[in-house]
Amino acid sequence: MDGFRRPKSQRKKGERPPGGQKGHKGQTLAWVETPDQVRVHTVTECEDCGTSLELVEPFKVERRQVHDLPPLKVLVTEHQAVQKTCPRCGRQNRALFPLEVKYPVQYGQNLKALMVYLCIYQLLPYDRLCETFSDLFGRSMSKATLVRAVSECSRNLAGVEEKIRDLLADAQVLNVDETGMRVNGIRQWLHVASTEILTSYGHHRKRGSQAMDDLQILPRFRGTMIHDFWAPYFRYQSRHALCNAHLLRELKGITENYRQKWSEQLYDLIQEIKDAVDEVCEHSCTLDPQQITDFQERYRQIIESGMQENPVPEGSGAILKRGRKKQSKAKNLLDRCQKYDREILSFMYDFSVPFSNNLAERDIRMMKLQQKISGTFRSEEGAAWFCRVRGYISTVKKNEMPVFASLLKAFEGNPFIPSAAHRSG
Repeated sequence: MDGFRRPKSQRKKGERPPGGQKGHKGQTLAWVETPDQVRVHTVTECEDCGTSLELVEPFKVERRQVHDLPPLKVLVTEHQAVQKTCPRCGRQNRALFPLEVKYPVQYGQNLKALMVYLCIYQLLPYDRLCETFSDLFGRSMSKATLVRAVSECSRNLAGVEEKIRDLLADAQVLNVDETGMRVNGIRQWLHVASTEILTSYGHHRKRGSQAMDDLQILPRFRGTMIHDFWAPYFRYQSRHALCNAHLLRELKGITENYRQKWSEQLYDLIQEIKDAVDEVCEHSCTLDPQQITDFQERYRQIIESGMQENPVPEGSGAILKRGRKKQSKAKNLLDRCQKYDREILSFMYDFSVPFSNNLAERDIRMMKLQQKISGTFRSEEGAAWFCRVRGYISTVKKNEMPVFASLLKAFEGNPFIPSAAHRSG
């Protein structure tokens, strides 16, 4: 081991005080012109002489509004299908129940949507969700009922998931990432592919290309893939761009642990390029060609100085399994920066390519939180349900659609279906 210490956080303390920032527009309860109900508080007699005021018209009405919930109660609706006999031909005619009313006693679409909302979006474990329904509605809820609701929602979203994956495969820029997840006590892998308006999750027993092939997005993708320099991603025939947030952390770690000059210089250069891109991206689609050439030359010079700073003596170093000589972490990163300079600087050449892979990391963060809250999934089927529904929820959120209403539409058989150009608002 090289004794590599984790680099210090790049976040500067005290940059922003707690609470709303200066210039932030606050929000408060808004006055409603058409309230749901009005309660009139009147006076019936004079406080001084006791004269009746029942028939006296008010000269002024003062108004105040209270925003609150109605009493939480499960509403039971009984459906009755009437049967009648035709007086002319004697045929017995029977009215049909609505399509969603399939059983003698069942939960309605709103309650099932709420179950899935709290379980998949708010990440409440089944036990706590059963307790929540008991506390709020006075109704005992079995875990089997919750499982059936999640399963039904997942089945209704199968076509939406396929549509999302087709759109992701056709995207120009795609963010991808993966992380471990436990299924039935065994470590498996969660894969995410996403854009600003689409998200797809999938779990698999494998981490590498077999898993990504089975998820059927990356084999068809031909745009620019943003990732964290994990080797299996380079197997796919797309363009590649590397996450510079990861690279900056690595460069900072090399500087702090190995006292390398080139890593500090490259860190500063990448930050400078990012600042230059941020400055012009709002009114231009590219940097000045001479500026790009200057940045390229400075990058090359830094790499050359790094090579001089890290000479490899002939015949030295331990031999690894495939014949490579073992190198320091500093030299490994230097070699990567030399070989993948175009992928590292993709954000400089094409402003549609993000500087980092933060989008995929944000999309995967809540899935990690689910594991912390609820622990392992108890079956692969349950993990698949969760991934499909959570991908749908992430997509509707990105399209600025309400989550609960979108889940209700899924139960009604009319889910939100994204399109390549769709963005609400």
